[in-house]
Amino acid sequence: MMRWRGGEQSGNLEDRRRMSPRGVAVGGGAMLLIMVLALVFGIDPQQLNQVIDQGGGAGGGAAVEERELTPEEIEQRDFTATVLRFTERVWDEQLPSIGRRYDPPKMVLFSQQVRTGCGVAPSAVGPFYCPMDRTVYLDPTFFEELQQKLGGSKAEFSQAYVIAHEVGHHVQNLLGYSDLVNQKRQTLPAEEFNKWSVRLELQADYLAGVWAHYGQREFNFIEPGDVESAITSANAIGDDRLQKRSTGFTSPENYTHGTSEQRVRWFTEGLKTGDLGRLEEIFRVPYERL
Repeated sequence: MMRWRGGEQSGNLEDRRRMSPRGVAVGGGAMLLIMVLALVFGIDPQQLNQVIDQGGGAGGGAAVEERELTPEEIEQRDFTATVLRFTERVWDEQLPSIGRRYDPPKMVLFSQQVRTGCGVAPSAVGPFYCPMDRTVYLDPTFFEELQQKLGGSKAEFSQAYVIAHEVGHHVQNLLGYSDLVNQKRQTLPAEEFNKWSVRLELQADYLAGVWAHYGQREFNFIEPGDVESAITSANAIGDDRLQKRSTGFTSPENYTHGTSEQRVRWFTEGLKTGDLGRLEEIFRVPYERL
């Protein structure tokens, strides 16, 4: 089990789960698409906005009720705030090594649905980073879905990998990689753009590994079996496995996040090397060699 208890907690976390929306409804076609998106870490904010807006009834007008958090939810909040602080400490130290200052993201825990700078999102979309408000959004019940439906791991370091991946998207935003890929969206056909989306997601996996590399040095939070748990989850959410599970076949031209093998490979490379100098490699290596 990951060593995190007693660690410093981030002040950039907001827990909105006390205020739970009621009566959330999303149209059938939109819900089907959302459930597919929910299988994958990170989604394009423009697609998210379009999907939710088309769904109808998932807007900000839903009734809200206040409740007390359970002991399990309080522990999840403490864990998430501690992992978020781990990411802040690592990137505060590492980004200056490549000439950049780290401006940390916010993180919001929510239940059922959340209003963001990228639109109103239900829990079904899974964890995501919104570059418009520089915030990571997470409904922690996602981790149960990952374990029970996708064969991922619910171990704490596996959850930390998910958080680090989303924070990795924030690092990409700061370094200009997100803008680069968004520019490709404007000029390339969908099949070609998907290859750039894959590169961006694999780079976020690599950044999660880099974070773990330096985090272990500083905080010694990884225990035996932790890395294997993160790899189990990375393997569970490759495009190939998700497509095979949902449709019975795979369509490589529709991959947007990379195969299970690719995701495991780049996370592992980041963990092993901690080399930020390889970020460009993921964008330059021929696609078939990723």
